[in-house]
Amino acid sequence: MIDYNVPGGKLNRGLSVIDSYLLLKEGSEVTEDEFFLACVLGWCVEWFQACALLLDDIMDDSHTRRDQICWYRRPEVGLRGINDGILLKCHIARLIKKHFREKPYYIDISELWNEIALQTSLGQMLDLISTHNGADDLGKYSIEGYRRIVKYKTSYYSFYLPVACALLLSGAKLENFNGLRDILIEMGIYFQAQDDYLDCFADPNTIGKIGTDIEDHKCSWLIVQALGHADRNQIEVLHNYYGKKDSASVSKVKSTYSSLDLKDIFSQFEDRAYKHLVSSIEAQHDRAVQEILKSFLKRIHRRKK
Repeated sequence: MIDYNVPGGKLNRGLSVIDSYLLLKEGSEVTEDEFFLACVLGWCVEWFQACALLLDDIMDDSHTRRDQICWYRRPEVGLRGINDGILLKCHIARLIKKHFREKPYYIDISELWNEIALQTSLGQMLDLISTHNGADDLGKYSIEGYRRIVKYKTSYYSFYLPVACALLLSGAKLENFNGLRDILIEMGIYFQAQDDYLDCFADPNTIGKIGTDIEDHKCSWLIVQALGHADRNQIEVLHNYYGKKDSASVSKVKSTYSSLDLKDIFSQFEDRAYKHLVSSIEAQHDRAVQEILKSFLKRIHRRKK
């Protein structure tokens, strides 16, 4: 189960722990033991990602993930995969206890992981509630609601967690880096908007999964933008066909997206978001923090290519 679900991705989140730690320690010697501990935390992030994806796929009735069938869709697994997701999460606490219990920051790092787990679960709850409410009234979707979902479901664990782990490992106090956290959360929103765009318009062979945001009635960046730009007839089409599972309905929604030039609207959004993040990064006074943020932004921005 671990071999099937934990490897296979790009490992960006886990590698970000190591990259961030090395940038924070630049100019100082990093021992083999210190590097090993950074790797442990990096793998913990990847285990958390695997847990989140495994459970999310079950809730979303997804079919493929990372170029293979979703774990729960294997005939010998089914809904027993829920317990597998829980096992992945529980092992993180065991790994942290095994390798960090004697460290002065053990309580801080344990509290960080507990808080991130709660935030991510709350984000998933917001996503599920929003999808349920949107199925009754598509007009309930808004950019404010979208940002709130992404902030808690994605930004904290995908962007803030890796850097926070590196900060604690380097001996820093997280309360001194609230500005860094806020920028990373904005990056997460930028990242998720890209992901929503790719879910609809990218080749499944390129992104490793079949996008189902339209069929799942998701509060995605695309549907929020479509509702904000559509005329009365287009809104009626979206109300009638968004969230339907059949390919004809999905095609009608995608056709409406195309007629609204959502690709161009997304490109304009991406340019604005990128420039805003660059400006925010340049305003940071700590050079290591700047370099960490630049590496994250570079990784996100090149996805569109």
